[in-house]
Amino acid sequence: MFEIILYVSDQNKSSDFYSHLLNLKPSLYVPGITEFEISENLKLGLMPEKGIANILKNKTPHPQTGNGIPRCELYLKFDNADEYYQRAIVAGAKPVSKMQKRDWGDTVGYVADPDGHIIAFAT
Repeated sequence: MFEIILYVSDQNKSSDFYSHLLNLKPSLYVPGITEFEISENLKLGLMPEKGIANILKNKTPHPQTGNGIPRCELYLKFDNADEYYQRAIVAGAKPVSKMQKRDWGDTVGYVADPDGHIIAFAT
């Protein structure tokens, strides 16, 4: 099992965003972590920035200082990637690059989630 965890400024807002985007209910939703089972081997976690800052202490910059700056990319492949791209925008994502054929062969559209994380929808 693999889990990707994004640090978010507002757990509730991000949970609602990803629930709408993925058309999934969280498999776990407790203060401090939300998880979505993307597949049998992959979970997407959402952890509040303040929570991870308590774990990291002063060993790294506080995650809040990077809020809004793209810090990662989720590259998601779907047969109907354009639907997910549009769904993300309706849910509040900022369009970054429209769906188009890319040099590597995929047709991909990019958005930024409410925390600035980049999500690519590819087909």
